[in-house]
Amino acid sequence: MRDLSRLFQPKSIAVIGGGAWCTNVVEQCQKMSFSGPVWPVHPIKSEIAGLPAFARLEDLPEPPDAVFIGVNRRITVETVRQLREIGAGGAVCFASGFSEAQAETGDGADLQVALLEAAGEMPILGPNCYGFINYLDGALLWPDQHGGAPVESGVAVLTQSSNMAINISMQSRGLPLAYVATAGNQAQTGLAELGTALLQDPRVTVLVLHIEGIGDVHAFERLVRTARGLGKPMVALKAGKSARAQAAAVSHTASLAGSDAGARALLRRLGVAQVDSLPALLESAKLLHYAGPLPGASLASLSCSGGEASLMADSAEGLEVQFPELTQAQRDHLRETLGPMVALANPLDYHTFIWDDAERMAQVFAIMQEGAADLTCVIIDFPRTDRCDPAAWDCVFEAGAAAVAKTGKPLALVSTLPELLPESMAGRATAGGMIPMQGVDDFLTAMMAAAFTGGCGPLPAPVLQGDRPEGARLLEEAEAKCALAAAGLDVPRAMVADTAEEAVAAAKDIGFPVVLKGTGVAHKTEAGLVALDLKDALEVEETAKGMVCDRFLLEEMIGGGLAELLLGVVRDPAHGFVLTLGAGGTLTEILQDTVSLILPVTEDEVFGALDRLRIAPALAGYRGKPGTDRTAIARAVMAVQDYVTAERDRLEEIEINPLICTPTRAVAADALIRKGD
Repeated sequence: MRDLSRLFQPKSIAVIGGGAWCTNVVEQCQKMSFSGPVWPVHPIKSEIAGLPAFARLEDLPEPPDAVFIGVNRRITVETVRQLREIGAGGAVCFASGFSEAQAETGDGADLQVALLEAAGEMPILGPNCYGFINYLDGALLWPDQHGGAPVESGVAVLTQSSNMAINISMQSRGLPLAYVATAGNQAQTGLAELGTALLQDPRVTVLVLHIEGIGDVHAFERLVRTARGLGKPMVALKAGKSARAQAAAVSHTASLAGSDAGARALLRRLGVAQVDSLPALLESAKLLHYAGPLPGASLASLSCSGGEASLMADSAEGLEVQFPELTQAQRDHLRETLGPMVALANPLDYHTFIWDDAERMAQVFAIMQEGAADLTCVIIDFPRTDRCDPAAWDCVFEAGAAAVAKTGKPLALVSTLPELLPESMAGRATAGGMIPMQGVDDFLTAMMAAAFTGGCGPLPAPVLQGDRPEGARLLEEAEAKCALAAAGLDVPRAMVADTAEEAVAAAKDIGFPVVLKGTGVAHKTEAGLVALDLKDALEVEETAKGMVCDRFLLEEMIGGGLAELLLGVVRDPAHGFVLTLGAGGTLTEILQDTVSLILPVTEDEVFGALDRLRIAPALAGYRGKPGTDRTAIARAVMAVQDYVTAERDRLEEIEINPLICTPTRAVAADALIRKGD
């Protein structure tokens, strides 16, 4: 892996180009008080932003550590070549018009190949990239305004979108930013390599990712291993919920397991906390920075308002956040401190009897901190300073700092509305050892992210991948079941027939009742080509004559089914093979009760996935009915996985729907396989 330290922690910076963007880079270096020299380079201009300009790269006093290249795309290629030859540490390629614009330019891909050849082993970011800001050392290659300030330590933010990076830098949430970096079109240096480089800085506490596409799964796995080894959590916002991994979905599985499902499954597998909004991303990063991963998601909540206590309880409804009961010792101490008129519960409304009595407030905060909860929070909203005087809220900072000092445990100050905990108040909170969190919903999301991170076990086996086949075709159901049965899947006894008379003979051999299917169609039920529970030869003959098809498949009728599951696998080009497990049958897409996992999986992961389904009670035994054989279900999944592993270079998708689950079996009543040669 390339060494990016000279680029990200430069002692000298060169800026090549004389336009407004390059002038901005020089000015931003000056505003950040970069301690090293900044060398503008331009063949005509004598000075840029007040600094003397060098006419040629050869005129520089020494090879620069970091270079911003702000010239057109063709000159960029030659400039990169010159920088490599003189021994520069690395460069940001600002110009666009490379592979990301191939459709528009017609030569973008070729130009990108030339750029990579010119760079060799010299690190480059982009092209089509803003660069980065290092707030730890006051160093930046950044052609625009930004909102950050120098810090001693903080989170590293990495995004593929330059504009998203600008927006994040403008946050006023009390989140210390160590780095803000953009990847551009990642011609040479990808998201994973950039993240790995940023994590190496001991002053970085958390890696924050805004991801448009993961791309190289194995490189991303290496990034996660690095983060785990350094004890640094990762939190991500993944764009592209609506994108689908398959352009044309033959199976229910393919329509359910789009690229968003694959990304979620991959991030969950690797222990990367995922959130669904930018505010939640920043609040999660903040909580992880100040508190680190949490052992669980149990919360002790305090407020001086019953409405706020109810808001906290209601906002947590349906989430994994729990409010542990107060211990008897907590009750006794709270009663002694608060008096007889306060109802003792968690969330706690401690009323305003002790407001402005910082000593008693600190006692109450500390009592709540000393319970079983993984985190304690105080709901507090500060008045707007342009119309109100916030002096009456000073007691909160005094009490909170005293409680943290006494217990040594984290204490979050949580505002109900984001704007009611402004940056100035967030700064006072962190100075007192507290954690400023803006907005109840985003705080609870952040807490679940921190608990998820804290609960992750060892990294699993590498993601299963294979070469994508060409000319994929749909196997007949009988052929598909035969292949899966060879891998260990339980399938019904079956025979194939060409005529109604042969169907009757086959049914007699199998034994009544039977299932009759017409072949040649993926979704037979919708085409009227499935007949269940045929009890005698006459029913089989009449039903067969009424089906418009070329051949028939006769199968044993599986009785005693307690539940029907969908079990499917789809090749996702971005994330490996996505396993979908969920409620099956004809209502699969209506119910949308599925869990996605990335192969390979273990039996324990299968059991965990079953527990996450809404139909889990039906699988376990519901209203006096026996439960399904969960071990048989897991065996079915492992059999499918074995088949996928063997066929990974040819397989596109598999679907078993329904997998009929009985007290003793898990039988593939229908199966679909699409694969190439």
